[in-house]
Amino acid sequence: MEETSQFSKLRGIFFPIYAYELKKIVPLACILFFSLFNHYCLKNIKDSLVVTAVGAEAIAFIKLFLVPPAAILFMLVYTKVSDRLKNEHLYYATLGSFVSFFILFVLVLYPLKNYVCPSGASIARFQTQFPSCGLAFAIIGVWPYALFFIFAELWSTFILSLSFWQFMNQITELQEAKRIYGVLLLLGQGAVTISGGVGFIASNIREKVSCADPWQITLYWLIGSVTVTSILSMCIYHWIYRHVLTDKRFYNKPELPGFHVKDKKKSSLWNSLKVVVRSHYVRLLIFLVFCYSVCDNILENFWKHAVKVIYPNINDYNTFMSMYTFIYGVLSMGVVLITGYIFRRFQWGVGAMLTPMVVLVGGVCLFLSFLGEQFLSGSVGMMAGIQTTIVYVGLITLVLDKGFKMSFFDMSKEMAFIPLDDELKVKGKAITDVFGYRFGKSFGSGLQVILLSLVSALSGVKATYESIAIYAFVVFLTCATVWVISVFRLNRKIQRNRELS
Repeated sequence: MEETSQFSKLRGIFFPIYAYELKKIVPLACILFFSLFNHYCLKNIKDSLVVTAVGAEAIAFIKLFLVPPAAILFMLVYTKVSDRLKNEHLYYATLGSFVSFFILFVLVLYPLKNYVCPSGASIARFQTQFPSCGLAFAIIGVWPYALFFIFAELWSTFILSLSFWQFMNQITELQEAKRIYGVLLLLGQGAVTISGGVGFIASNIREKVSCADPWQITLYWLIGSVTVTSILSMCIYHWIYRHVLTDKRFYNKPELPGFHVKDKKKSSLWNSLKVVVRSHYVRLLIFLVFCYSVCDNILENFWKHAVKVIYPNINDYNTFMSMYTFIYGVLSMGVVLITGYIFRRFQWGVGAMLTPMVVLVGGVCLFLSFLGEQFLSGSVGMMAGIQTTIVYVGLITLVLDKGFKMSFFDMSKEMAFIPLDDELKVKGKAITDVFGYRFGKSFGSGLQVILLSLVSALSGVKATYESIAIYAFVVFLTCATVWVISVFRLNRKIQRNRELS
């Protein structure tokens, strides 16, 4: 008999939570809420800084050459520190490090950017002397923005995936996860909508203040919000350890997760990799994450290029991106309402397959819009209309992409880790999230950089995203196909394991 049979039909679908479980669900939902709120605030800020200062092409360059080394360095530090700190203190150290940088950026690096960055004349001179490295020099010219981009990009990996969801998988059983993960995601997704609203208001503050740089005031408001919510997250996390995990109804193991540091088995990153790659199950999970990251990266960069053409001003760009975040948050809340029910009602593979199908259909529509632009010619007004069409087709595609990713994709991925043993659960998740996501995005960015460079070299004219659309489309279709195949294979393994158990 299903565990939800004790609830009414509607409550079993939308809120299958017992009253006593609110003591656990509410604080966890608050941490997820704050983490997602900060993630989307930082995401819009980093894109606004880099795209309006350098161009959307810089995103691919940064994700290829700067984010992966930073992710590896962070992972090495995280692994070493995790051997010496309790899980609770590791969370404080990780979150505190990120927030400290963002405070440093808004109080020091951004106000002093004209002093700490090379002059525009110097950058232009180097770009003239070394034209093939023009994009690299442009990024060096705004290196604090690139550094902010790196920290904001790694937030989702180290704060959301490793710090929050790994903790959730340690204190949750599989049957319990089917009930509560969907509810957690629903409550957390409210943060996406609110972050979009906050970003919209903060970006339009220039209409109410008179200063030389209204964007700096916007940064004060947004980074201040990130700081306050991060401090609240630490306080709630402390409360969970003291009052929730000590309650046998919620955590009935002899020791709290990661409580005794001396008992932790220390291992190198290389040994962790060897443990993970021996598991075909985890390798399939890595394929899922890798293929999603490649597809998402390609779609997002192409779309942001089109958005920058329509909204070149940094405040206008961030206003539009905040509107996009708000719309995505509203839609994803509707999707999350049925996520838990789908996973309880059908096999794991049904819920896991929805995201690649949505991304595939939406991606085809976006690329057809890009390709259509190359075959249509006419007046300036017609071209502007085509650009606007691309922006809004991409908006719909990315809203659906992110909405289904945050609900069905994330929930299916986290549930797939729960049956694994403790070593694979921790190490497999760390490798999957860090290497799968980061190197998937870097692979997608690398392909774009290579295509832009090759087309520029062969044509003698600086390539744009429009000129490489057909080649990126082929890569997108290939990765989407591998993603679908991996879901089929992993679903067979999950069903086989369930039958054996």
